Amino acid sequence: MRPRSSQPELRFVVAGMGVQGVKRRAIIGESPCVTVDPFAKGVDFTRLDEVPVDEFDAVYLCTPDSAKHELVEYAVGHGKHVLIEKPFNLMPGHYSSLSTLAQSTGATIYVAYNHRFEPHIASVKSILDSGELGEIYTVSLSYGNGTAQLVRQSQWRDTGIGVISDLGSHLLDMVDFWWGIEGRRIDFMDAQAKENRAFDQANFRISGTPAVYAETTMLSWRNDFQCIIRGSEGSAHIASLCKWGPTSLTVRGRVRPSGRPDERSETLVQADPTWAAEHDHFLGLIAAGDAGNLATSREIARILDEVTEDLLGAT
Repeated sequence: MRPRSSQPELRFVVAGMGVQGVKRRAIIGESPCVTVDPFAKGVDFTRLDEVPVDEFDAVYLCTPDSAKHELVEYAVGHGKHVLIEKPFNLMPGHYSSLSTLAQSTGATIYVAYNHRFEPHIASVKSILDSGELGEIYTVSLSYGNGTAQLVRQSQWRDTGIGVISDLGSHLLDMVDFWWGIEGRRIDFMDAQAKENRAFDQANFRISGTPAVYAETTMLSWRNDFQCIIRGSEGSAHIASLCKWGPTSLTVRGRVRPSGRPDERSETLVQADPTWAAEHDHFLGLIAAGDAGNLATSREIARILDEVTEDLLGAT
């Protein structure tokens, strides 16, 4: 970490006032903030470079993927901290150059994967780290929503590998959070485009230890998340997320040689806490002089680039 002295209240820019930008702006609350969007009504500026560089400290970047690299480079080059909505997929050399630039200007670059801050997902991290489940045998993750039609109506979202990048990147980050992702890859079992131009349904295996079997879909007519982790000493089960509530975590302890397991369960019914928690995490990284998580983003991008080449050919 790079030491940094205490700072006054940060001044923010939210660039891109779509669904995610509106959420980020709400979380910033009463802190000084201006908004940027070339099309949305009621914003303060239409371009990031119109905002005087001495009037902001950090950028929440909620733009289409194609614009992200240039905007991050601009912000970091001026010593501004950047939170980037996932995914952040660049050419390999661009990660190194951005990292070098951030080191020279003292900027923090954080790619946002807010599911790490979901209470049950964080609890599973603690359970895994404690060794309570023993050796992990099998992992299955399923993440689905019913956004196929909405995505098809978007010129920039219904492209590339579709749901594999959109929802699959969250699952890859979850795997990194729990076990690490370096050196892993995706082995495809099935990827389909039922209603969209890009893939809207995919089942795949994430290699490594433990291997993870995953499903991502835009064809789930009720939003859903399911996780099952089975180990030599027990299992953990997550059903749903706070934003769709209720969400439950059940932990079962193995009984030998067989029998009904010991079981504890927690169900939460609450508003989605992840946006505020991630905002606080970002501020904490900045205060600590932490460079951010560009290395993790680079690994996720490498995996998704390999998938893109496998499914669509070199681009």
